[in-house]
Amino acid sequence: MKNGLTATLSALAMSAALVSGVANAGEVKIWTLTFDNNSANVAWDKIIKEFETANPGVTVTREGRSVDEHKAALRVAAQSSQGPDIYFMWAGLGLGGEFVKAGLSKPLDEAYTKYDWDKRLVGTAGSFSKIYPGGRNGVPYTFHGEGIYYNKELFAKAGITAPPTTYDELKADAAKLKQAGIPAMTFGGTVNWHLMRLMDVILEAKCGAEKHDQLMDMKLDWGTEPCATASFQELNDWSQNYILKPFMGIDNSQSFNLFLANRAAMMVEGDWLVSQLADSKKIDNFDLFPFPTGTDRLYGFAEYLYVSAKSPNSEEATKFLDYLLSDKVQQENLGAFGSISVNANVKYSNVSALDQKWMDIFGKYTKIYMNGDQAFPLDVTTEYWRVINEVASGNIKPDDAGKTLQTFIANRG
Repeated sequence: MKNGLTATLSALAMSAALVSGVANAGEVKIWTLTFDNNSANVAWDKIIKEFETANPGVTVTREGRSVDEHKAALRVAAQSSQGPDIYFMWAGLGLGGEFVKAGLSKPLDEAYTKYDWDKRLVGTAGSFSKIYPGGRNGVPYTFHGEGIYYNKELFAKAGITAPPTTYDELKADAAKLKQAGIPAMTFGGTVNWHLMRLMDVILEAKCGAEKHDQLMDMKLDWGTEPCATASFQELNDWSQNYILKPFMGIDNSQSFNLFLANRAAMMVEGDWLVSQLADSKKIDNFDLFPFPTGTDRLYGFAEYLYVSAKSPNSEEATKFLDYLLSDKVQQENLGAFGSISVNANVKYSNVSALDQKWMDIFGKYTKIYMNGDQAFPLDVTTEYWRVINEVASGNIKPDDAGKTLQTFIANRG
């Protein structure tokens, strides 16, 4: 009975979201996440106000939700005639691809030509629009790199004088931190994607770029590939020995607060964390380095804004996206959404030390590998998360993890 009531309330909540999501003529309704860094919220409000001033008669409203609530609302919208005009979703076949496949996204080939977006966008960021069948879908909103942030004081306390440059050095540093009574890393286990980052980068380190891609493309057998088994063994070792506990019962925000409180030495996070550290007024306590995988690729992804195929205001929606991607807006709001702009014409000056570190990293790498939940189809992502969590919790032996995931892949419809 309780489950039935919960399902009913959830359905009513989604219906209410859709009712509020009906856009009138001249109104552009945008669904995004509720952003942790306040600078992003401030920038959005500013951009919307300026666009409305420049376009009399057009009203833009933005609704923010948590990640899970956002995905749930979009899934309901995909089955309904109502919803947003523009919606946020990550690029990739496993996340953005779900809603493209469901028919929620309007192909934007004409808009790319009309507004010459390819001449304005960073090529790597814009390339994700081309991976979907049936046309170009979405425009890049942000392009992010992910690495390891570390607490300089805690590294010094453990006798670590320089960031590691190899995976073996990273493990050795984790052991030094443990010996000094300091947990090496902190994660929030209630959000599946947080701990997934550790598994993703371990796979890159243990398998190398080619085999990692083949595993994510499901062209290699997870159950028989030795590097996959070795990666799950490494994940188990980190979970048992080097991650701040308990971590399966907290989320990423709680994990970040523990990081700020000096409870752990490292976090696997993206360039957006610079803004959060700046907001905390503790930014000088931290530094960062790319996860030392031994490959020539950076861990990263793109976030996209898609125009709904059901929008009655798609012309106004694409006009807003053109404004958002413009040189002026991207320059004025540099740093609000991430260390690097998706606009190739933006100039960088007077950036913080950590932002400059990211600029140096972005300048060094020309190849990326994506997060697992963007590389996999949705159903495989869900199983990937489950297996990772079960290994971290000790419920699946690491030697059996790859076989479990492969069995799911082999039996999917």
